[in-house]
Amino acid sequence: MGKNRLLVSSYRTVFLIAVMLCASCSLPRIIVLHDPLTAEEHINLGVTYENKKEYDEALKEYEAALKRMPVAYLYMGNIYFQKGSVADAERCYEKAIQKTGDPRAYNNLAWLYYVKRIKLDEAENLARRAVELSPDAQDYKDTLDKIIEEKGKSIL
Repeated sequence: MGKNRLLVSSYRTVFLIAVMLCASCSLPRIIVLHDPLTAEEHINLGVTYENKKEYDEALKEYEAALKRMPVAYLYMGNIYFQKGSVADAERCYEKAIQKTGDPRAYNNLAWLYYVKRIKLDEAENLARRAVELSPDAQDYKDTLDKIIEEKGKSIL
């Protein structure tokens, strides 16, 4: 009888260990120790999503690139602009200007203000700065010309 109790106790222990092992194996877990993509690859993937109009997926990729590539703020601003979220676009363009000084960020924020017909004096200053930083960029000159023209209409 003593042997049976010992045997039953051993079976219970083995059974509990087996249940614990199976339970821990049956729960799926994904652990990412290292992001296999570079910041540039996240940007490129984001652009691909953006071109397919998959804006939420693009934003995720741009956010993944932010720590190593602050220019991702520019790309995020473009997404928010396309989605019609003016405040978010403005915030991202301002961050891009602050962190990178990229002339595209100056131009895009100026264009945002022009399209929305807001802050036209600031838009002109931003466009002028974009032209100063990239004097050969015809797009920036075009933005500046349109803003100046719009401001002229406002005065009349």
